[in-house]
Amino acid sequence: MRLDEFMDIERDERAERRRLAEEKSYGILDHLETFQDRFEETVQGDSLYGGVSPSIFVGRSNYPRVSTGILSPVGHDEDADTFETSAAWYDEGVSISDVFQRRTSLLNSNRGTKVTNVADSWDGFLGTQREVAIADRPVTVEIGLDGKPDLNLDAHTDDVATPVGPRAHARSADLAENPHVPRAVKKTLEDDDWNAQGAMTYLYRRGFDVYDINTILSAGALGQTEQRRLVPTRWSITAVDDTLGQYLRGTVKHANTIDNVEIYRNEFLGNAFWVILAPGRWEFELVEMKAPGSVWNPNPEAGMYLAADSEGYEGRSSYVNETAGAYHASRLGVLEHLHDRGRQAKALVLRHVSDEYWGPVGVWQIRESIRHAFEGEMVEAETFGDAVRDVTNYLPVSLGDLRRKSTMAAGLQTNIFDFGQ
Repeated sequence: MRLDEFMDIERDERAERRRLAEEKSYGILDHLETFQDRFEETVQGDSLYGGVSPSIFVGRSNYPRVSTGILSPVGHDEDADTFETSAAWYDEGVSISDVFQRRTSLLNSNRGTKVTNVADSWDGFLGTQREVAIADRPVTVEIGLDGKPDLNLDAHTDDVATPVGPRAHARSADLAENPHVPRAVKKTLEDDDWNAQGAMTYLYRRGFDVYDINTILSAGALGQTEQRRLVPTRWSITAVDDTLGQYLRGTVKHANTIDNVEIYRNEFLGNAFWVILAPGRWEFELVEMKAPGSVWNPNPEAGMYLAADSEGYEGRSSYVNETAGAYHASRLGVLEHLHDRGRQAKALVLRHVSDEYWGPVGVWQIRESIRHAFEGEMVEAETFGDAVRDVTNYLPVSLGDLRRKSTMAAGLQTNIFDFGQ
């Protein structure tokens, strides 16, 4: 079956034009210089007054003593909320360059502290940071700074969190307004006996998205009082995706199975995703194919790099080794879809990372790509094997290569043509 007869899977010409125009966005260096100019215009004396903060960041280096900061878009107070990572970025259709420019506009006013110093911290820098994290809209803060910011961009190839922009050491931080805190968040703060997993699930069921929850968790505002601590942003993102995924798996694993084999597709920021759902008990696998020249496989002379992780009906009992945060983000998107339908299924997600993905923007783009894949066209196949074979025609690897890496595809019957060049 030719899937392109039923799905729009032509090359994203808009993305190609954007990539050619940006030439991997070396213009970001110019953007950092612009930030420096805005910073000098905004700072009065040695303090940044009236900065509007939409979010926070907690580092992981030197754990358990970490760098923890308040993020403020210098010179962009009126639209500060657009600088915070959210599902809206997908709806807006941001480019990789957009993400980097927004993050390089965020000043990370930070200081070092032990992660355990937050159980009942509502004063000083940590208290202000926590208030920013639990508020449902950006908060105006006054921050006392020591010196000028370090303009180096922190973009990790683990690709879990979004890049972090300029940093400056903060002497102090104070609220310039009373933040608005949702009632559900107040409830989780006041319940000292509620563990972090239960609090996360409660907020999710009350309509909070993962982006809100991981910020609250990162600030040490969830869990039993004696267990509350700062959680590095990269860890909190994965922890929330994993916790909510486990919750949703529990809601679907006793549901009726879907009736037919379904194929979905989506493409965003140089990443192409295929999702195959098949009748049967819950099972999940993510297979990633990373092209030479992409952010994870930077050598243009290297071959296609494959990574995979999977789980059965009862979930995983070990750490996700090869696909890390991408696994939990993609699994959450699949489980949300099945939960909404009241069904369970076997799910295989195939991710092709092309060389257009030149900069790591974070797993939000994986989560949102999978979520939105189910809003697009769906094609049915006769069998799971037929679906895998059909999709393989559009992958950068042969079916034989896929079978050698994928647990779910390994059982398919093959012939000599499946092991193509």
